[in-house]
Amino acid sequence: MSEEKALQIEETEKREVAETGAERTRDRLAFVPRADVYEINDAIVVVADMPGVDEESVDITLEQDLLTISGYVEPEYPEGYELSAAEYRIGDFTRAFTLSDQIDRENIEASAKDGVLRLRLPKLAEAKKRTITVKAG
Repeated sequence: MSEEKALQIEETEKREVAETGAERTRDRLAFVPRADVYEINDAIVVVADMPGVDEESVDITLEQDLLTISGYVEPEYPEGYELSAAEYRIGDFTRAFTLSDQIDRENIEASAKDGVLRLRLPKLAEAKKRTITVKAG
């Protein structure tokens, strides 16, 4: 296996929260959700992948500059279930982001669908990108 291929595989594996040094208060396995962060003119958008988590099972807190997202998974097993092999580990999700002073903390929005959490972090008016017209001289 090439080094590049090994790196790609490592990047797609779930990373446990314990590996990041965070302390857990729930006696369950927890993972760091993969997230994409992108900027649009008036906001920062965070899209986090949390399979098995619905909108009722997400907890988002903002304390000073620290935005923390947590998603809780309650696995459902069929009656008479007997596991013969397991390649997918089930657990909760938790991740924290430090916000800049340019974010309007009062208007943060969140939605969840199909295990994907979307956060919209609006920029304060003075932080929004604007174009300045250059006038002839």
